[in-house]
Amino acid sequence: MKLTKKGHACVRLENGGQTLVIDPGNFSEADAAVGADAVLVTHEHPDHFDEGRLRAALDANPAAEIWTLRSVADQIAPAFPGRVHTVGNGDTFSAAGFDVEVHGELHAVIHPDRPRITNIGFLVDGSLFHPGDALTVPDKGVATLMLPVHAPWNKVSEIIDYVREVAPRRAFSIHDGLLSDNGHGIYNTLLGPSGPGIGEAEHRRIAPGESVELA
Repeated sequence: MKLTKKGHACVRLENGGQTLVIDPGNFSEADAAVGADAVLVTHEHPDHFDEGRLRAALDANPAAEIWTLRSVADQIAPAFPGRVHTVGNGDTFSAAGFDVEVHGELHAVIHPDRPRITNIGFLVDGSLFHPGDALTVPDKGVATLMLPVHAPWNKVSEIIDYVREVAPRRAFSIHDGLLSDNGHGIYNTLLGPSGPGIGEAEHRRIAPGESVELA
């Protein structure tokens, strides 16, 4: 599987000639989802869900489809008749040749005075987990964790403990679109060998546009 970072929380997965894109939001490149055979959206916040980017993807590929939770599906299904599928916690499906499991139900708490919205995470081919905006722990082992390192709803101690609990082989930073180069350096240090420790997991940041091959 080839993994490409497409800015902030968006990643692109390629395998067997097919392409799956997760969370092409407004902090991602304008063409982040173009060329996708399937798109997954974790929740309705605009840094994860941008209708213009979805429209570009579905216009470019008339066979492309979207899988997402109800709060997003209700907003976009009329624009893409028959191409939007609503899923929730516990559901399994196949998208662009990838086997996908849905985990989680709620967005992380931003502030007690702010109502929580729904959020789902996607486990792809039983090996790569994208949690969206939550620290959901799948009920099975994960080789690759897409790790939301910086958000209004988290702090670094929670992120470190989350990696320890999920216990992946590797963790790649996502949700880092608001960080400066200095910020990236601090997070890389805290999640690296000289930090408090994240178990056996290896952490690294993938720059936007950079790709890695996952065994």
